[in-house]
Amino acid sequence: MVSGLEWSSLLNQQPMKLHNATAQIFVPDDQPVGAALERITHLGIGAHQDDLEFMAFHGILECFDRDDKWFGGVTCSNGSGSARKGPYADCTDEQMMDIRREEQNSAAVIGQYAAMMHLDYSSNVIKSTTDLALKNDLKSILAASNPEVVYTHNPADKHDTHIGVVIAALQAMREMPTELRPKKVIGCEVWRNLDWMLDTEKVAMDVSGGDTLAAALNEAFDSQISGGKRYDLATLGRRAANATFFESHATDKATQLIFGIDLTSLVADEKRDIVAFVCDGIDRFKADVRQKLAKRLGQE
Repeated sequence: MVSGLEWSSLLNQQPMKLHNATAQIFVPDDQPVGAALERITHLGIGAHQDDLEFMAFHGILECFDRDDKWFGGVTCSNGSGSARKGPYADCTDEQMMDIRREEQNSAAVIGQYAAMMHLDYSSNVIKSTTDLALKNDLKSILAASNPEVVYTHNPADKHDTHIGVVIAALQAMREMPTELRPKKVIGCEVWRNLDWMLDTEKVAMDVSGGDTLAAALNEAFDSQISGGKRYDLATLGRRAANATFFESHATDKATQLIFGIDLTSLVADEKRDIVAFVCDGIDRFKADVRQKLAKRLGQE
């Protein structure tokens, strides 16, 4: 494995290349791409347009209106399979891809992202167990940006494309030199919440006070809201529910909470089994449920 110094030297010798000719990098403030990527401290890696705004809002809010922290976004899929209804009902796949990309770029402007990267993969490629192109693209992006924190999907998500993204992201980070791997990696809620985790194991991200920014970001994705999926209401509702139901014997300490699962150990130790890591957490939840029921029934 190359050292961090050798890795950085290799990157500086040639521009970052992405696999798909249709991939694009959008920089809202028109900085050179290299400089835009280098300033990223918080990186979100999502499957679909709008996933970043739903799951990685903590990072967006953390960096908003800051000069010393910058959020960068990666959307892996091309958006061709997006739901469509109402004014978008007759859109072709190609038209939806363009619309979704523009919506994602609008969100990047609103959220003041350092850069927004569209990798333009089909869901089939993302879900492939043999195609390494996505992993290699993510490795290039991670090396060029060297973020401190990475937000991606949680590995217990029920959406197969989301699983494809988180596995590719973990594999990419595991192949980086140890000293250049992100200091924190968080798997976030989208198509399955993390209520099944023990509270002591959840990464609870307080995003209270960010409602106006969150609403503006969510509303950028009109094709989905008008297309029959009220993600704008559901996302803020989930965060409010997380905040209220997090503690049963105390008043609310936050109004909006995002839950995550800490994946840092999976990146730090490339030999650690991903399946066992997740299933062991589920087993601990199962044991907790069993213990509470057995205690009440006198079956301890």
